[in-house]
Amino acid sequence: MSTHSPFGVNRLFAAGARATYRTHLATYGDLAPGSSRAELIPELERSGLIGRGGAGFPAAQKFGSVPRSGMSSLWRSSAIVIANGAEGEPRSLKDERLLRDAPHLVIDGLLAAAAVVHAGTMYLYTTAQSLPSVRRAISERDDARAIRVVEAPDTFISGEASAVVNAISNGVALPTDKTVRLTTSGLKQRPTLVQNVETLAHVALVARYGSAWFREVGSNRDPGTRLVTVSGAVPADRVLEVPGDTPVRDILRACGATDDDIAAVLVGGYHGAWLSGNDLSVGLSPAALASHGAHLGAGILYALAADQCGLRASAEIVRYLANESAQQCGPCMFGLPEMARLLERIASGDPDRRLARELASVSESVVGRGSCHHPNGTTRLVLSALDAFSPDVQAHLTGRCVRRAGR
Repeated sequence: MSTHSPFGVNRLFAAGARATYRTHLATYGDLAPGSSRAELIPELERSGLIGRGGAGFPAAQKFGSVPRSGMSSLWRSSAIVIANGAEGEPRSLKDERLLRDAPHLVIDGLLAAAAVVHAGTMYLYTTAQSLPSVRRAISERDDARAIRVVEAPDTFISGEASAVVNAISNGVALPTDKTVRLTTSGLKQRPTLVQNVETLAHVALVARYGSAWFREVGSNRDPGTRLVTVSGAVPADRVLEVPGDTPVRDILRACGATDDDIAAVLVGGYHGAWLSGNDLSVGLSPAALASHGAHLGAGILYALAADQCGLRASAEIVRYLANESAQQCGPCMFGLPEMARLLERIASGDPDRRLARELASVSESVVGRGSCHHPNGTTRLVLSALDAFSPDVQAHLTGRCVRRAGR
């Protein structure tokens, strides 16, 4: 799978696939030592960089939420920074690709973040597939030897921030119901900054080249570039680096798809939302997608083929999400399996006209009641499926499917 960008931007992969540290330095230059909070956080704020892990939280705000230098030296030195490369989302390949082909940018960002928040401990948390390249990169440089590498399990919820902390602390990658922010009290009750690995790679670039450089591509409402994983009704799965706010249609065309090939696109992954084939001109940015009830998530586009049934595809995803829940609260234990059951009945052609209303009611009842955001994300997907595939719902209630493959 190529990392070359058809959009003319290769900021994250400029050094080439599997680059050595020497090649990395020759391409990007040395990372200025001793980055300070007073310098980097304002620069990140001017850059407009938002987190690339799914939540879309402004990087500067998250950095700034770690206790400031006015606190005691002992407290400041006890902070922890975790680079999160768990990527539990099945449709996402970007973090694995980044850690394979550009691990030194991630390490640079982790070191810069640790310097800014005066962290005494650093972790890089990632899946088994990425461990060889991460360990090789760390062994090539003296400044990274203090980084502790922890293997993440290959589960959907393993990358949720509190699950990351729980996995490192207790070996159990399950979310915890926290009332205090991790940046205040996280791993070992110490201030803990958890950042996605792509976010940290961008932090390394902003630290080198500044916010004005970062904003040279993208748009005012979504500056810089982002990694996008494209799969489904395309010739091959791809990871692309695209300018912010690039239209969804342009990304799909760059992957070899045409409008006639696609019935809908799932944006944001399994906790995302469906866009109909008529909405593909929307830009891939938080502001543009919000007007369609969607969000960026971890930068995932799953294209549904024109002859695929969106209800069947959604039912399979919701059943997967129900099985992948932490089983720690009522919404996950009871709500998600019921949502999956109702959607499966609709997808199978059950003529009971109460099903869609019941599904919407159960879905809305779990919002905000879970120990983590898993029920909320699943609800987003279900409600978007009922909306985007409304004609399909009506057809299924009469025992037929409007998609060719479902007839």
